[in-house]
Amino acid sequence: MTATPVAVTLAKHLTPSDDVLAQEVGDEVVLLDLASERYFGLDPVGTRIWTLLPDCSNLGAVLTQLCAEFDAPREQIESDLLALANSLAEAGLVTVD
Repeated sequence: MTATPVAVTLAKHLTPSDDVLAQEVGDEVVLLDLASERYFGLDPVGTRIWTLLPDCSNLGAVLTQLCAEFDAPREQIESDLLALANSLAEAGLVTVD
């Protein structure tokens, strides 16, 4: 039986999994999932999102910070943030609360 994925919304808090090692390489981050032994790469914006996750109460707070830092429409930042958050959750790299 496959677990139903949790819908990631701006109200959710994402926590990096204990089974994930993160290493900065230049302005990017490489993630190693120890459980699956798979590597994942994050571009500079994904890296910024990854670094904000532990300190923000939810994805809405991450969105607010990103909007202050990047010159892009809020709707585009939100769409990209939720897409990455869903990808991280589906890969088991984060837990969703």
